[in-house]
Amino acid sequence: MENRDTKVAMPHLIYGTAWKKEKTADLVTKAIQYGFRGIDTACQPKHYNEKGVGDALKKLEESGFSRKSLYIQTKFTPLNGQDPNNIPYDFKAPLKSQVHQSFEVSRKNLGVSYLNGWILHSPLNKREETLAVWKAMEEIHNQGGVQRLGISNCYDLDILKELYEASQVKPTILQNRFYRETGYDKEIRAWCEKKEITYQSFWTLTANPEILNSETVQKAAFEYQKTPAQIFFRFLIAIGIVPLTGTTSDKHMQEDLEIFNFELQRNTIGEIASLFD
Repeated sequence: MENRDTKVAMPHLIYGTAWKKEKTADLVTKAIQYGFRGIDTACQPKHYNEKGVGDALKKLEESGFSRKSLYIQTKFTPLNGQDPNNIPYDFKAPLKSQVHQSFEVSRKNLGVSYLNGWILHSPLNKREETLAVWKAMEEIHNQGGVQRLGISNCYDLDILKELYEASQVKPTILQNRFYRETGYDKEIRAWCEKKEITYQSFWTLTANPEILNSETVQKAAFEYQKTPAQIFFRFLIAIGIVPLTGTTSDKHMQEDLEIFNFELQRNTIGEIASLFD
């Protein structure tokens, strides 16, 4: 059914599935039908319905849609990020076993034999624990179970550098909340660019109302005849960021995908970039 040797490129815009609950399958189906080719989820029942994503993939495949064209990424969520009453692995087991169990649950939930991307949902409390989890993830990567590894919610560059140096399979994804409180990860993003690590942003619109409402973005929206959200997403892609969008609106899904129908002029990119200085 699937060809593991076909490495699907990461799309420039990814549909995020957090907090969709029982609506997950329908929303993912719509997103893919509209044109999204990247889906983000997690093996974390507290915030994600991973099986709902799998139900959507199955439904689409039955209707003739090829999964091979999709980039599917999920996450291993450490114990402190799980609902104590709904943990998808044996929390008493060694970390290595937790990782392997979570991976198998994800494969079953999603109905796939391998993943395009697999992300450590956050660093663990101790350096040794983070590295133990990463080593287990590397094993599954080396067995062909996943094509790319990454980490999320990592806002300390020293921790990221340490993971990078200690790892055999280098992280190629960093997924962080993109907002003012962390200085928009400016230093981290610069380092990621040097190491060819793709920076994915989540809560991109929700956390940045001041950017969307700024005179600069509003002016660009008027000039390009686009929405402020479209301008912001297009800007982020222009500077090398892959935004996640979790909209539940058909209209916004379509508008989000329309950002690939235009480009921002260099001066516009520079004006918007000045908002992050």
